[in-house]
Amino acid sequence: MGITSALVLYAVIWWMCFLIALPIKVQTQGDLGKIEPGTHAGAPEHHHTKRKALIVTGVAAVLWCIIAGIILSGWITLGDLSWFDRALKPL
Repeated sequence: MGITSALVLYAVIWWMCFLIALPIKVQTQGDLGKIEPGTHAGAPEHHHTKRKALIVTGVAAVLWCIIAGIILSGWITLGDLSWFDRALKPL
């Protein structure tokens, strides 16, 4: 795995984890009872994005180490993931 591949893998893992973490512990305007006129009650009031980004960075680093270790060890290869070749072969 090259440097570019490693960075792309980390970026994909980070964004996936970040999108999973975004809705966790969000306090909406409806929850706090402070609904601004013209906004939806489900609009976030406190979303703690900076803290979530820091936590996700650590989680993504751990997941990246595990996934990169599996890829570099050769435990799972690209040949193991060739489902399309098997699906297209006639019976």
